[in-house]
Amino acid sequence: MSTVHLTIATRESRLALWQAHHLQNLLQARGCEISILGMTTQGDQILDRSLSKVGGKGLFVKELEVALEEGRADLAVHSLKDVPMDMPEGFALACVMEREDPRDAWVSPHFATLQDLPEGAVVGTSSLRRTVLLRALRPDLQIEPLRGNLDTRLRKLDEGQYAGIVLAAAGLKRLGLADRIRHIFSTTEMLPAAGQGALGIEIRSQRDDVRSVLAPLADHTTWLAVAAERSVSRAMGGSCSMPLAAHATIDQGQLRIDAAWGNPDDLHAPLLRAHTEGMASDLAQAEQLGLQVAAQLRAQGAA
Repeated sequence: MSTVHLTIATRESRLALWQAHHLQNLLQARGCEISILGMTTQGDQILDRSLSKVGGKGLFVKELEVALEEGRADLAVHSLKDVPMDMPEGFALACVMEREDPRDAWVSPHFATLQDLPEGAVVGTSSLRRTVLLRALRPDLQIEPLRGNLDTRLRKLDEGQYAGIVLAAAGLKRLGLADRIRHIFSTTEMLPAAGQGALGIEIRSQRDDVRSVLAPLADHTTWLAVAAERSVSRAMGGSCSMPLAAHATIDQGQLRIDAAWGNPDDLHAPLLRAHTEGMASDLAQAEQLGLQVAAQLRAQGAA
């Protein structure tokens, strides 16, 4: 049988390269020959404005999709929370891999938890979701934008620009930086973003050959959970740059999904919350539960 040769398109940040090499190792262990095509995306280049103002997380995937379209790469690996909720025509999410810790982490040189911060302290994040959740926990804090890859964000923290920052626990753990975590927020404190901690692999939709190679790497439980989360997000407008949190868990086929929505422009607006649960054995059932939660949020005034 002839050896399968595939090329993975990836961003060139340290975390993105970790993800690509992780996938490369898994596929090589299955007898494939894998090369990596590193690329700089628009999202990596625009660092002076928040993502919600310049086009959202989709800026991290566009160039990778062009490489797939032109045949320079066969697949692209993404942090799933960076992947737009609706795939462009001709592209498909072919595989969702087992999830790392989906929670948010508190990182600070001087303060063990968010509650230890003095009044008015500066906390860094460029996520609208984290902004509204942080304000719900500590309305007195000053939330300031924080852009750049993981190493850049940690450097800005170490330079004293922030009293603390909030990052995805998954990225820190994957890069061997778990010792920087002072506290991992429970999902009741800080509800994660849709897809956080999961890796998604994108292909051209007609590439059934690549899909079949990836099939053994898919994690069914993770895929059901993120399908429900992404369904909430899609129903609320589909942008990754929304003040929305959505997190699903599965226990013995029973899926529970929690969501929260805040108003980033109104400091005193309440955080809206919704949840539902039900059996989910396939993606359609999981997505239906997500739609129910989105309807609850809209009924409360989220828009």
